Amino acid sequence: MSTLQKVALVFTIIGAIVWLLVGLFDFNLVTSLFGEANIISRIIYIVVGICGLINIGLFFEED
Repeated sequence: MSTLQKVALVFTIIGAIVWLLVGLFDFNLVTSLFGEANIISRIIYIVVGICGLINIGLFFEED
C-alpha cells in the first residue's frame, strides 16, 4: 500500500465517522466546526470524496 493510499484511507475513515455521527445522532461534525455554507466545508467533502475514489485501487491491489 502506497503512502498516498494510506493517507486517503485515513481521510476515508474520518469521513465514515462523520457519516456515523450523522446517522446516529443527526450531528454533522464538519458543519458544526466550519459552518454550513463555508468553502472550507466544501473542500473537506471534496477531499474525502477524492480519497474514497483513490481507495478503489485497494480492490485491485495484489497481496
